[in-house]
Amino acid sequence: MTLSNPYAATAAMLFAAVSWGSLFLVGKPVLGRLDPIWFTAVRYLLAGIGMTALVVVFGERPWAKLRAHRGTLTRYGVLGYGFFGILVLEGLKLSLPSHGAVLMATMPMTTILLRWLLDGQRPGLAVAGAAVLALSGVILVSGVLGRSDGPPHMLLGDALTLLGTVGWVLYTRGAAKVPGLSPLEYTGLTALAALPWQIAFAIAATAGGWIAAPAWDELAPVAPHLVYIAAVPTVAAVVAFNFGVRQLGASRGTLFLNGVPVSALLMSVALGQHPAMQEWMGAALVIGALTLSTRSPASTPAHAPAHGDAGKAEVKVGAMAGTGGRSPAT
Repeated sequence: MTLSNPYAATAAMLFAAVSWGSLFLVGKPVLGRLDPIWFTAVRYLLAGIGMTALVVVFGERPWAKLRAHRGTLTRYGVLGYGFFGILVLEGLKLSLPSHGAVLMATMPMTTILLRWLLDGQRPGLAVAGAAVLALSGVILVSGVLGRSDGPPHMLLGDALTLLGTVGWVLYTRGAAKVPGLSPLEYTGLTALAALPWQIAFAIAATAGGWIAAPAWDELAPVAPHLVYIAAVPTVAAVVAFNFGVRQLGASRGTLFLNGVPVSALLMSVALGQHPAMQEWMGAALVIGALTLSTRSPASTPAHAPAHGDAGKAEVKVGAMAGTGGRSPAT
């Protein structure tokens, strides 16, 4: 029997949105002690425990699927968790937490634009207008229009974060390559397949003198931060988000991404950090763009729609991409 409770689903989606907003604020102090490459490796090493439990309990023969699709899962896992994770943290290191949260909310718009470029699915007029609104919001938040009171490399940090989101959107498209996997299986198995490569990359970067090796006396003060990030935004929020989308649908679920930048901005205020007016305005434009895009009719493909398994895969990846992949749990 399928549980149907819209109130529980709404609460789950709000929990997920606030959790992802908190990630940027909780993660910022960690970056003062841990390089983004090691941060990403340690984060998914800890989160891997929870993800393994999830795929074992809720998956269907997950290890057989991992062996059968190891290459595909590894490629997209490295793209999604490695490329995306490291660039977003590098961006956060140079910029502000509120900026990262706003830029995360642009992923559905990036998805729409990439489907136009790569698949020929031209967006409607309303969606194109939403893309312009989202771009305007990003410009306002990033400070391109003259803000000078932020960190010295804030614009570079925002650019790295935005580039990282493209990696995540491409990762979500990879779900169409393995249509036999559920969203939860794709989430967990790509993370597990990519983990050895993330650790190997961190070790190689350390051995090459590119980054410093983490020391326990540096990690101890931020150990609670790491455990929280691995347990809540990375695992618990994903479970909550998947539950909410299953109950409310992908389109309504996407609207809850609005809560990510809003929660990050409100938490910044609560912590004594006061975002500039243009940051509030930019966040409002991004939220408006996301709402407009999800309320608009679906894009019309330039080619005939796929049938059979390929059609099912397109529906699946389209729904995932519309909600930020397995979820924008950076």
